[in-house]
Amino acid sequence: MGGSSDFTPSRFAVIGAGPVGCVVAAHLASAGHEVTLCDIVEDLLRPALDPGIEIEGAETLSARVTRTTTHVDELGEFSPDVIFVTTKATALPLIASAIQGFHREGIHVVSWQNGIDTELVLAEALGRPWVMRAVVNFGVGLAGPGRVHMAFHHPPHYVQELDPAGKPAAQAVAEVLTGAGLATQHTDQLVNMVWRKTIMNASMNPVCALTGMTMAQAMKDPFVAGIVDQLVKEGVQVARANEISLGWDYYRYCMDYLGTAGDHKPSMLMDVEAKRRTEIDYINGKIVEYGERAGVPTPYNRMVQALVKGREETLR
Repeated sequence: MGGSSDFTPSRFAVIGAGPVGCVVAAHLASAGHEVTLCDIVEDLLRPALDPGIEIEGAETLSARVTRTTTHVDELGEFSPDVIFVTTKATALPLIASAIQGFHREGIHVVSWQNGIDTELVLAEALGRPWVMRAVVNFGVGLAGPGRVHMAFHHPPHYVQELDPAGKPAAQAVAEVLTGAGLATQHTDQLVNMVWRKTIMNASMNPVCALTGMTMAQAMKDPFVAGIVDQLVKEGVQVARANEISLGWDYYRYCMDYLGTAGDHKPSMLMDVEAKRRTEIDYINGKIVEYGERAGVPTPYNRMVQALVKGREETLR
């Protein structure tokens, strides 16, 4: 169960035609793989077939996918070997339920998303042997349907199975992604990596979403940067209390990284501007949840979670 050493995926489905999904779909398609791109918004899908997905910025690429669909439950008709879920984490319960309707042994599902424990939502519906989690290292935004601006690309990316039985399949997925131009390594440290990335997201995303500032603007303002600093420290305390390994110098690394952040709008700010629900519950909300488990107070994360959720209410 969970895959074998001769697993060679060639048919892929990507759920979510946002910037991350378009990057994954375009790279796989450009490498000659069969790719089905799925999104509930038909306008986002149309360019993927003709003229194709266009990536510009840190990387330039153009590719047409094999087909598109607006219904997740139709993906079963195309017998994908691997399904990448690249949507906002808020859509996970519905997506997991839809995949469950056609899922069979041999279909692997990769959570390619922001936030903590996104893979567990999929695993609850599909079983741990068939689910993987990925961490990606690029910054992208949607310039228009099928048009992606890549602000930076710092490979490698990482993937890990949830169950030991899925290791050969995870290694195969890493090889395919690498061959498609998204250098990816298999790892056994993904939980630590997810937390390293999420603490930074939890420190910057809600602050920008609430102030309207870019990352660079937030870090140049001494008052706002002070809040970012407290969020980082709080996240570090929660991770260490839960025996998550961040590395002894993570705090310094994190602040140096954020201190050199570009004039870039993080995804949560873009969600607020587009009047979409944010992923606050899977980012700061998870730090609050894990803080409660370990008895670590999280007043800063709890505050920004509440404020962002309040902001969401005003966007309806």
